[in-house]
Amino acid sequence: MAKPVMLTADGLKQLEEELDFLKGEKRKEIAEKIKIARSYGDLSENSEYDDAKNEQAILEARIVTIEATLKNAVLIDEEAISNEHIHVGSKVRLENITMGKEVEYRIVGSNESSPREGKISDESPIGLGLLGHSVGDIVAIETPGGEINLKVLDISK
Repeated sequence: MAKPVMLTADGLKQLEEELDFLKGEKRKEIAEKIKIARSYGDLSENSEYDDAKNEQAILEARIVTIEATLKNAVLIDEEAISNEHIHVGSKVRLENITMGKEVEYRIVGSNESSPREGKISDESPIGLGLLGHSVGDIVAIETPGGEINLKVLDISK
């Protein structure tokens, strides 16, 4: 049995939109590239044809990946999440005691993680270390860069 994939409503919507785009517009675009490349003649020495076929293979692999993710998706019920403890779907404001600054993260499933957007995976060292903690807790987390200490300042949805 495949591992469940935790998704927020936004993450689910983004994947569904990407899948629609890939199956629609992108497939048509690549089919047109293949058609044009075929018109150039000999396929054995046709780099445009090879490139288009490679692009098609990458596209189809991404479609299969998204479909598998959606098949195993477990939607996080953000309304049912309490702000008492940190859960997948929680938005947390923390004081990084080690660096002396405040940071804010949303704890999401691994498929949605985007550290640049402040979305960290529940499987990452920080995400995993924060799960279950409450406001006021100081959490020591071992990261690849060394141990950091985080104080939980606020938990919201």
